Amino acid sequence: MKPLKDLTRPNIWNLAPYSCARNEFSGTTATVFLDANENPYGGGYNRYPDPLQIELKKKIEQVKGIPANYTFVGNGSDEAIDLMYRCFCEPKEDNVVAIEPTYGMYKVCADVNDVEYRPVLLDEHYQITAEKLLAACDTHTKIIWICSPNNPTGNDISREEIIKVIDSFEGIVVVDEAYSDFSRQRPLRFELPRHPNMVVLNTLSKAWASAAIRLGMAFAAPAIIDIMNKVKYPYNVNLLSQQQAIHVLDDPFEVDRWIQMILQERARTIEAFKQLNICEEVFPTDANFFLARVTDAQKIYEYMVEKGIILRNRTKVQLCFNCLRITIGTRKENNELIGALRTYQ
Repeated sequence: MKPLKDLTRPNIWNLAPYSCARNEFSGTTATVFLDANENPYGGGYNRYPDPLQIELKKKIEQVKGIPANYTFVGNGSDEAIDLMYRCFCEPKEDNVVAIEPTYGMYKVCADVNDVEYRPVLLDEHYQITAEKLLAACDTHTKIIWICSPNNPTGNDISREEIIKVIDSFEGIVVVDEAYSDFSRQRPLRFELPRHPNMVVLNTLSKAWASAAIRLGMAFAAPAIIDIMNKVKYPYNVNLLSQQQAIHVLDDPFEVDRWIQMILQERARTIEAFKQLNICEEVFPTDANFFLARVTDAQKIYEYMVEKGIILRNRTKVQLCFNCLRITIGTRKENNELIGALRTYQ
């Protein structure tokens, strides 16, 4: 890995971050707050939230097993994705490399930040080699994006190849593990101490059933986390989201129960889907969804919309021609899906 100073945009490295009132306070417990120009009335929501989410990070540490100083908390994982560009990629000069197809926000954020985006196609098994990814890099490549389990394909990317990339690349490798709770593979976040150039993304939007609160996490070496915290907006995660996240994280065993139900339904639904006349292939999945190639994705998608069932049509995505991405729902929802597809002609 290059020195972090060499990877960081010079203006960001030299940035004097905005210091909000709550950042400046430390020491004894305070009872009177006259520092932030807040309204003293208002029933509990008149105060700014903790800008560094200390209590929430302690809870995340208990559940995820990652020290608080290795943790960034953001307004969804999308904030962390955008910050990687803002912190490390010089517009019009640097570039990033990513597997293709994958989660679309990596490219959207690259375009927003005016950073060249270099997609590298997966093979017919939706896998990639380290050699192929590294061959797309040059001296201006700052970040490599790998989503595993991948979206929209659903499969784990080879752990061995990911490690080869991390060990060989001089920049930052971001591994998005949004769907790792559904995979049998050990999360790479536990390997952080051995890989100072790795950033691992997590979210409460999937297994933790909290998409509405927009709570994402990035785990990385403290030096990288410090840079992200320097650039983020002061109060980027509101109090309601922090409180609800702590509440959800209080019951990981309930989440484990949900995961097991989803995995059981995934197996049952895929087996039923394979028997449909429209089904040409269902691809292996390690997530809470599956990708299937069908006879006519666009027509089937439109038909299902008329039935009030919304799927994701991925036919325009590379390597996903005539493919639908289908999220695993409740048993009732999955029965409705299969029942509606059985009537399609």
